[in-house]
Amino acid sequence: MQETRDEQELIRLAGRGDQLAFETLMSAQENRMYAVALRMCGNREDAQDCMQEAMIRIFRSISGFKGQSSFSTWVYRITMNSCLDELRRRKTRAATSLDAMLDNGYSPSDETDTPEQHSLQSEQRRLLERAIAELPEDMRSAIVLRDIEGCSYEEIAQALDANVGTIKSRISRGRERLRAVLSRQPELFGRRSV
Repeated sequence: MQETRDEQELIRLAGRGDQLAFETLMSAQENRMYAVALRMCGNREDAQDCMQEAMIRIFRSISGFKGQSSFSTWVYRITMNSCLDELRRRKTRAATSLDAMLDNGYSPSDETDTPEQHSLQSEQRRLLERAIAELPEDMRSAIVLRDIEGCSYEEIAQALDANVGTIKSRISRGRERLRAVLSRQPELFGRRSV
């Protein structure tokens, strides 16, 4: 349990304003924070903005962290809230063009990765992200944390301040809605289960 003690000490020091302790804590969390933000927001710029906002919120409130949940669950909750706030403010995104794909680093990795294949995969990803974005916030949060981030039901329940049964229900209903939406695109998703 040395890591737990180290983390507790870093939290205590960060709560007292120790910048190095805060940076150490955040460096252990930032990849997962960014992954959650990217899945929730759907684009890099908004995800980075949400992650930055979450870090500011964490910095401002770390002295009040009581340890009622794990530190990573607390960080998830703040990151999720930052994303949900952004989604409430955000408008629709523009469609991706081949030029934009090239500008964003598209480069075929092998002969089978043609622009057409990349475009198909991008369209699948875009439709899946749009379908996830159209889910009610409670379902979207649960789906992202479970199916994309791989969190346990218990971690999700703590992060979203709900009981495990409610989380399982949200995930089940969310998956069903995603299946219904994606099944209307058989040319992109075929008969594979989502």
